[in-house]
Amino acid sequence: MRILLTGGTGLIGRALCRLWAAQGHQLVVWSRSPEKVAKLCSGARGIGRLDELEAGEALDAVVNLAGAPIADRPWTTKRRQLLWDSRIDLTRQLVDWLASRPLKPRVLVSGSAVGWYGDGGERRLDEDSPAGSEDFASELCFAWEEAALRAEELGIRVVLVRTAPVLARDAGMLARLLPPFRLGLGGRMGSGRQWMPWIHIEDEVHLIDFLLQHEECRGPYNACAPNAVRNAEFARTLGRVLRRPALLPAPACVLRLALGEMSDLLLGGQHLQPRRTLDAGYQFRFPDLEAALADLLGRH
Repeated sequence: MRILLTGGTGLIGRALCRLWAAQGHQLVVWSRSPEKVAKLCSGARGIGRLDELEAGEALDAVVNLAGAPIADRPWTTKRRQLLWDSRIDLTRQLVDWLASRPLKPRVLVSGSAVGWYGDGGERRLDEDSPAGSEDFASELCFAWEEAALRAEELGIRVVLVRTAPVLARDAGMLARLLPPFRLGLGGRMGSGRQWMPWIHIEDEVHLIDFLLQHEECRGPYNACAPNAVRNAEFARTLGRVLRRPALLPAPACVLRLALGEMSDLLLGGQHLQPRRTLDAGYQFRFPDLEAALADLLGRH
């Protein structure tokens, strides 16, 4: 299979490239730094512009994961524009390019995030739940999905992957939490009662591969483990796996002062279930948090 990726040099993209290169697929990564692609993406071909692909070069699938990191820094006006451009504008450009090609791929798998639902409080949510409407993250995800769904008008199957915070050993949320937790300085955020969806990196990449391969899959799928936890339980479990106390909370007022509106990502949450993902037949390798953390941190 010949696959075009955007966001291929990110955490999820690099893991996908390792999986698909091992399976023998041909990979092309559209990147702002194409010269780095081969090293970072398991030998994939890097391109800096879409027009580097000739019209006669057929693609079987496109996987769109591009987007500046959403939780790296506070959402200033400039940062909001970058987050918007790197997702919505890039996805619109990608779909416009697909419309111009005589040979269209069979499927577009496009990234999204559980922020689509906004702060769900205690409500149990699944893929049929409505979008949030009161914060920037939900507006961003809604527009991102709308931009990708335009590809359906081209006869392309569109899959939307609403990803929870991804647990990985060397990057992402877990890597940021490890230094204070290893020092015994970790703990809950705010009240700790907010629900906290999550997914192991192996399940993230194997779910994307599953959705790519199954022709009957289209529309939104939640990429989150089926056993949801509250923030305080996540902190206790991480402390237990590391054999460290996890008793020092991060007060909500401090997080709001330091991060502004971005603190909503930490203080809000979603009691989320991957109902359509499970109904499609995907079997999670790591449905339980403690086993997932133990695998990643070598504590078996």
